[in-house]
Amino acid sequence: MSFSISLTVNGARHDIELDDPRITLLDLLRERLDLTGTKKGCDRGQCGACTVLVDGRRINSCLALVVSHDGADILTIEGVARGDELHPVQAAFIAHDGFQCGFCTPGQIMSAIGLIGEGRAGDDPERIREGMSGNLCRCAAYAGITEAVLEAQRKLAEAGRRDAA
Repeated sequence: MSFSISLTVNGARHDIELDDPRITLLDLLRERLDLTGTKKGCDRGQCGACTVLVDGRRINSCLALVVSHDGADILTIEGVARGDELHPVQAAFIAHDGFQCGFCTPGQIMSAIGLIGEGRAGDDPERIREGMSGNLCRCAAYAGITEAVLEAQRKLAEAGRRDAA
């Protein structure tokens, strides 16, 4: 039995035939759509390396069955930058050394974008650490990650105020 689903991934519509309803969003992104920026870390929803945004909300794509997201709007790390212009979170990660080996970085960035988008980042480092606690970094770049989220939050808030004016 096959299943037909439609997804919008990074702004592009994909009509997909699935022959197995147990395919995870992570495996579809990596193996069928060749979007390998989303990482397979623990494959159990414990590390956050596979974090993507689905309809604006952060999820662990390794735990999400594709069939349950028919019609969803999905944003992966590949869809964050606008051409050569980095997203403010990406730029802040570079400016604050928010990564070392880089394996967790795509998931960290997606989680940070989601946290800011949810309005939960604020300006309290502890609140950011708590909000990002589902994303693990084996290199322990947490101080840089926290500073990057703080800076990106400030820049996005300033840009929002300029756009509203």
